[in-house]
This record gives sequence, structure tokens and C-alpha cells, in this order.
Amino acid sequence: MGKPLVAVFSGAGMSTDSGIPDYRGPQGLWRREPDAEKLVTYEYYMADPEVRRRSWRMRAEIGALAAGPNAAHLAVAELERSGTPVRVITQNVDGLHQLAGVPARKVLELHGTAREVVCTACGVRSGMEEALDRVAAGEPDPSCLRCGGILKAATVMFGQHLDPEVLAQAVAIAKGCHVFIAVGSTLQVQPAASLAGMAAGAGARLIIVNAEETPYDPLADEVIREPIGTALPALLARIAG
Repeated sequence: MGKPLVAVFSGAGMSTDSGIPDYRGPQGLWRREPDAEKLVTYEYYMADPEVRRRSWRMRAEIGALAAGPNAAHLAVAELERSGTPVRVITQNVDGLHQLAGVPARKVLELHGTAREVVCTACGVRSGMEEALDRVAAGEPDPSCLRCGGILKAATVMFGQHLDPEVLAQAVAIAKGCHVFIAVGSTLQVQPAASLAGMAAGAGARLIIVNAEETPYDPLADEVIREPIGTALPALLARIAG
């Protein structure tokens, strides 16, 4: 019998040790600045140039492209290298799982990637770094160089639907895995959060690693409240045996 398939479902709490603020935690961006949610809401973003300018400034200030993987990301990559079948389903858009060494084909980015920008008119993609360079050079709301359309991060904003193909793959992994580890997620954003319930319902061992309670804690076989940077490496070492 082969090794069990381990699904790692990661949320914003996974990346806070890399210096990327989360959104809904005790010190989350939404609690500190509730109006910030407008900056990543599609309707507001498309309708209001000032929202777009603030959104670009926020991206420049957060410095997500400068962030590197932390101990938790590296532990997932180490588990994958050990020969254990691993699939990562992430709500994060920072690309840190791939930078840590998890092959891109084994990472499902439910909410897209902040490392690219996409034109909302013609669909062409380019690098986020290039767009931020244009902002730094004096373009507060850079437009598409091909057609002049509105540029946005290649992320799924509030008011946009998840890619149905990516979501279908995530559902298949949740229903087919033997261990489902939800780490750093409040498990409140649907439909992504429901993957934890699907996994438990299909017989997977559900483990939740998060500082605060989640709606799926009652279904979990194990709930870990310790800091992710130390708790996840220890957990994955235990699973690797």
C-alpha cells in the first residue's frame, strides 16, 4: 500500500511569518482598516480610479513580492520531497509554496496569483513587478500597454467567481485525500472553506492548525492552536514518520 495522499489547505495565517498581513485575524487588515476591503472588491475597483490608485499603493507598501517562504512553507516542500504524495490547495496569492520548492503543478491557487497582472479588457497577462515599477515611476493607475484597458492583479477579487476548473480539481483532491490539513485559515470564505467538510465527509483525517476557532473544528480529528511556524513542521514530520 502506498503512502497516504496529504492535502494541505493554506490560508493567510500561513504567510504572516513571511511578513504578509492576514485579513481576518485579530490584527488583520480588515479589522484595522475596514475600508480596505473596497480595494479588492471588483465592482469598486472597476468603477473608481481612486480605489485603483489606493489599491496599487497598498500593493507597493505591503511588499508581497519581496516576501520569502517561512518555516511552514519549507516544511510542506520537505514533505513533498520525502516521497509523500502532497497536494497544496491555497487561498493565498503570494506564490510562496512554489518559492519554497513545491512543484507548481502540485499547487492549486484558488484565488489566483498576485505575482501577475491581467488586463480586464483584453486578458493579456504580465508581471506584477513590471506594473509596480510603473507605479513607482509615476503612473498611479497603470493601464494595459496593449489595449489601454484597466489592469488588476491576477487574483480573484470579492465579487468575482473562482475558476471552476481549479475549484473542481480542489474538490477532487479534498474527496480523494487521506489527510486534509487546514492551516492558517478561518475557514469562513466559501466555497473554499467547504473543502474541509468535504474531506471529512469522505473519510479523510481532518487536522486544523489555526490560532482561532473555525466552523469546522467540531469535525476535526485534531485541532492545533500553536504557532504555525513551529506547529506545522512538527505535524508534517510526524506524518512523514
